[in-house]
Amino acid sequence: MSTDVLRGLDPFDLFDAEAARLDAFFSGLTGAGWDRPSRCDGWSVRDVLAHLAGEELYNHACLDDDLDGLYALMEKEGVHDLADFNEWCVRTRRDLPVADVLAEWRRKNGDTRRRMRELGPDGSLTTMAGPYPAGLQTLHYASEFATHGDDIGVPVTAGEEPARTDRRARIAIFALDERDSPLHVEEIHGGFLVRLDGLAADLSPADFVDATVSRLPPDHSLDSALRAELAVLA
Repeated sequence: MSTDVLRGLDPFDLFDAEAARLDAFFSGLTGAGWDRPSRCDGWSVRDVLAHLAGEELYNHACLDDDLDGLYALMEKEGVHDLADFNEWCVRTRRDLPVADVLAEWRRKNGDTRRRMRELGPDGSLTTMAGPYPAGLQTLHYASEFATHGDDIGVPVTAGEEPARTDRRARIAIFALDERDSPLHVEEIHGGFLVRLDGLAADLSPADFVDATVSRLPPDHSLDSALRAELAVLA
């Protein structure tokens, strides 16, 4: 598996940048802004924050090499899979003051980002998929933050957007290769040509990124088989 497509990307700087973007957005929200629906089905902006705060339990379990402790907590709380875990993280924070949830996320994520940077790109991290390089895991974290930023409408300037979309596309191409996807992706004419078993589609960079995180609108013309295979970071 080649990491050439990731050359020049600093995972820790990208993670910091997406965290700062989210923090600035959350800091400016008041009242009804927290209750707006997000792109995550059934979740408000506040719920996305709760998800981000809750998933730090997993991040810290990986850093502490204590996934068994996390599994024990999930069993105690009647949480059976990842979907249950995500909903539990949101549900258990819905009655808390939003300022408390924001403070929790800032504190725990700040610790995650510091410790990941200390591990360095080649440091090893315990994950549910087994030992994994800290640098690559951090890129996955940065990608998720970017996705959830888009989910809740975090602004990205016109000057920032092309480079941000390009690096997200590169992370997705790496993830497809990492998964040994049969999908063939070719960058062409400023977009992406994707092919699979006789199917082909031209996607803009933005649509390609949205497809890889399963955020294309339902009425998009992309074939369902291509859509399913592209959703590598969902």
